[in-house]
Amino acid sequence: MIGDFSFMENFINIVDLKFSYEEADSGRGINILDGVNLEIKKGEFLTILGHNGSGKSTLAKHLNAMISPTDGDVFVRGINTKDSSRIYDIRSSVGLVFQNPDNQIVASIVEDDVAFGPENLGIAPEEIRARVDGALRAVDMYDYRQEATYNLSGGQKQRVAIAGIIAMKPSCLVLDEPTAMLDPIGRDEVMRVIKKLNKECGITIVLITHYMDETTGSDRIVVMSKGKIVRVGVPRDIFSDIDFLKKCQLSIPQSVELVQKLQAHGVNVPSFALNEDECIDILTQYFSVNAVKR
Repeated sequence: MIGDFSFMENFINIVDLKFSYEEADSGRGINILDGVNLEIKKGEFLTILGHNGSGKSTLAKHLNAMISPTDGDVFVRGINTKDSSRIYDIRSSVGLVFQNPDNQIVASIVEDDVAFGPENLGIAPEEIRARVDGALRAVDMYDYRQEATYNLSGGQKQRVAIAGIIAMKPSCLVLDEPTAMLDPIGRDEVMRVIKKLNKECGITIVLITHYMDETTGSDRIVVMSKGKIVRVGVPRDIFSDIDFLKKCQLSIPQSVELVQKLQAHGVNVPSFALNEDECIDILTQYFSVNAVKR
């Protein structure tokens, strides 16, 4: 929870962050972020939820200094993102992945695309080769290293885009709706890689998504509305408050919805299942008990 970690233990500290811009036609100031405070711990899996226009994508762009606060501060490993002399250090620590992989792929061959970032950092060729191979293995795309990028599926392209960021060895990945343009198979591929990078490689993950089922494995969920953080909590607490989710114009995970519908039809099952595994356990137990009764 916010406030549980000391300043130096946090990977990212967001302090009273505000961001606004001036509308070109009217000259009117438009507030996007309005006093955001958040601490992101090293190695955690944090998901940010919110309806369209809540400010979550704008917040993501602040985390690697793509944009700078109008007021307040963002610190990455203690470095203020307003410090223009430290932009390289910030962006080396925090990589940003967008929803359309075609906007991040710059080469026609997979391994050339992944090598692009390290090459621009002036890294030695031997190190680049090692980084490219390691990054492609991390996203399960090593066997496709010499394939044409335009022949890949959407999920494969997104995994290559993630590999291109990983090759620059960031400690944190910020992913802004990385599965929004993918089919269910592609979404599963990308989410499997994201979870692997967090659990096996220790990379801090900040995931923005509108697919509620992608959030259930998070360490914490941040809910935003109208440029503010309105709740921070573990998935079980967030998704057990259906009235709150409806108020924030958010859907609920399919497992939660299924259990609700079963109860509404008179099926005597526990009131909550956070994910597919819990849902399977509930249904297995229900059918076992009822089979014995019959």
